[in-house]
Amino acid sequence: QVQLVESGGGLVQAGGSLRLSCAASGLSFNTYGWFRQAPGKERAFIAAIKWSGGSTYYAGSVKGRFTISRDNAKNTVYLQMNSLKPEDTAVYRCAATRDIYGTDAWPGKYDFWGQGTQVTVSS
Repeated sequence: QVQLVESGGGLVQAGGSLRLSCAASGLSFNTYGWFRQAPGKERAFIAAIKWSGGSTYYAGSVKGRFTISRDNAKNTVYLQMNSLKPEDTAVYRCAATRDIYGTDAWPGKYDFWGQGTQVTVSS
């Protein structure tokens, strides 16, 4: 059974930091991504990482503030979020795919999704 389990969300003040984790089990994947969705808004790409080689890709809105990384031994992907802003408030979900084609920012590329974790940034 394939599972992606996120953790690490919560309430933080603007300027603060959080680290999200996504633990994968049941299958190995080529690419992991983080997406977020705020109330009334469409799902938005945040960051992606290739499991082999570790190359990363970020949305412009988080570049320089967020860092995606992986721990091969733990089969876990992380999203370190610094300098958080109220507009970062959303449900964050990790996703994974074995597909090697297509842009990593496209949600349709991903086959498996976690349940999501709420991140709330107060002003």
